[in-house]
Amino acid sequence: RAPSGPAASAFATTARTTGVVRRALAVCDTLFARAARPARDHPPLGGGGGSSVDASRLFGAPSARVPRPTFARLPRGRRAFSAAGTDDPLAFMSPTSEPSIEPPEGFAVLQEGKARILTQLNDVFYNKAQVVNRDISLAVMRQFQKVRAEEHASLDVRAPKNKRNKGNLCATPRDSPILPHLLTPEEIEQMYLSHEEHAARVEATRLEASAKTDAPSAPSADTEAKDAPTLIRPKPPLRDIRILEGMAASGLRAIRYARELENIGCVVANDLDPNAIGAMKRNKAFNAAHGPEAAAQMDKVICHGQDVRMVMMQHEKMFDAVDLDPYGTPSTLLDGAVQAVGDGGLLCVTATDMAVLCGNNGEVCWTKYGSYPLRAKYCHEQAVRVLLSAIDAAAGRYKRHIVPMLSVHIDFYVRCFVRVYSSAKDAKLAPTKVSYAFQCTGCDAFEFQPVGKTTTKHNSVKHQVGDGPVVPQKCEHCGWGFHMGGPFWTEPVHDQTWVASIKKQVETNKADYPGYDKIHALLTTVQEELPDCALHYDIHSMSTTLKATPPPMALFRSAVINAGYRISPAHSDPLAIKTDAPVSVLWDILRCWVKEHPVKGQAHKTPGEAILAKEPKVIANWTRVNGAFTKAQRDGVTRYPNNPSENWGPKARAGRALMDGQHPGVEGEVGPQGRAKGAPPPEPKRRKKE
Repeated sequence: RAPSGPAASAFATTARTTGVVRRALAVCDTLFARAARPARDHPPLGGGGGSSVDASRLFGAPSARVPRPTFARLPRGRRAFSAAGTDDPLAFMSPTSEPSIEPPEGFAVLQEGKARILTQLNDVFYNKAQVVNRDISLAVMRQFQKVRAEEHASLDVRAPKNKRNKGNLCATPRDSPILPHLLTPEEIEQMYLSHEEHAARVEATRLEASAKTDAPSAPSADTEAKDAPTLIRPKPPLRDIRILEGMAASGLRAIRYARELENIGCVVANDLDPNAIGAMKRNKAFNAAHGPEAAAQMDKVICHGQDVRMVMMQHEKMFDAVDLDPYGTPSTLLDGAVQAVGDGGLLCVTATDMAVLCGNNGEVCWTKYGSYPLRAKYCHEQAVRVLLSAIDAAAGRYKRHIVPMLSVHIDFYVRCFVRVYSSAKDAKLAPTKVSYAFQCTGCDAFEFQPVGKTTTKHNSVKHQVGDGPVVPQKCEHCGWGFHMGGPFWTEPVHDQTWVASIKKQVETNKADYPGYDKIHALLTTVQEELPDCALHYDIHSMSTTLKATPPPMALFRSAVINAGYRISPAHSDPLAIKTDAPVSVLWDILRCWVKEHPVKGQAHKTPGEAILAKEPKVIANWTRVNGAFTKAQRDGVTRYPNNPSENWGPKARAGRALMDGQHPGVEGEVGPQGRAKGAPPPEPKRRKKE
């Protein structure tokens, strides 16, 4: 029974004092943790560890067409981005020990890693913010090459299933300029054989093999080897990796692939824009002029000008890796992408239409991705899962399926790295990997309803429709209704083995990544995530529902862990938590918090009042535990770094006017809100008097 009179006042004072003491302890814990952090030495940044680069040589002399290169000032003092902790743009571009040559008249040189491109206003699309995208792509590509070689050497991994249409059904044109770089002459000849010619060749091979088997032979040392188990499908020799960059623009990513990766067979840099083709050839020649090694690496870059959808459909299963980074949505490219990549190959997809994926235009998302998004705090992680479900749906049409390796939200876009496999059996499991989401309209509670399920009886697997509904008509916590969204991917979006290996490789080769700090922070938070918990909660949003002050994050995490559940941060939101605890447990913990930190009553009925009207079934235990702080927090590792400069985000399409700071080496011609630089702001419109 609640006390009344002077006792009630004393009880409230004690509760407030307890809250103040707990907050003071939280501050002390943070200060002690910071004081105990070991000092970290930052090695100097440099692609090859060479000497400093003169700005005049890096950019060339200014001309009449291109003004002197200027960079946006970094606000709020010095905002470090590189491993050197510097705000110098030249250090951000990671110069190498390789001396740079003078650029042609009217061009400026932009260097990223070991690649150099020539820039001229906004003739070809380039966005400096995508350096994180390119760096993480290089890191994942290195991991893919490593795993690919291990799988080829292992007897436990089957041979790739790269069966293609042959003869009259073959869609690859004979005069394709990139075909000789993808297949051997023998493979090309076999691909164009008619059905009768192919059958005759198979029969001749069978007769030759049977003749060798029937021929008498003397005992040899290979007798034991003949008795050993053999693979049904022999593995072809491991060939160098073949990469397709579908929308290369300036060719910067393709050049970095060719110059910084080992064992590269070819990198097809494709673009439909004639200006982009000219820029790629110009940048390829400029990089090749920097030495014999650079020239040999540039020979592997194949410039190609065609619609990327035709390129992918005409070269079925001929690429080991396909990289798609379009300006906007990749929805129209997914159907061809899942056909172009070989069995077990890597597919890298970027989507920048975040307004669509996050629920601002739900009907557009349905038409493009086949999923209806919900507007909630988890919208960025939801965007990743919507894209994964669209990729898997496209793969399923061709009896293929995907396995996500790394799927993240970065800045203003999402980036997914998946491996594509050919298996009709596994493709049937697609309905079990996606779910509908029911989001309460009053509070932060959500539930999932899988689209399909499987049941196993004896040795047979039966595919069935999912059970439902998983929620009542009204929310059991606040009494409000539900919105239904989806379906989207609810399986793990990362392979933690890959993430750990990529992070270790990035830490070992810091100088190879101009955006090291940001990709290291991203991989750190991804490694801390719970892989089997889809979407996340926001404690500040839940506290807002209750009209209460949110508890300290470490205190709330301790209460969840003491209740017997797991909890982790999320890479897409610094205030988010991922947990396997039911939402009822989270509300109980917050009810206990509100009892110690009372809130004011509301004049009208709210979801928070309905939640607080119920007594908690789980009593919060606020005792601090080790898991309240992640390992990265205890070690002082940055997890959510600031952006390095102004205008760190989307950029105008190629050919459009730029704002200041949107392109390094080019001073913009347009001021804020699209007005000419220096132009006075327009007069405000006045309403007519009635």
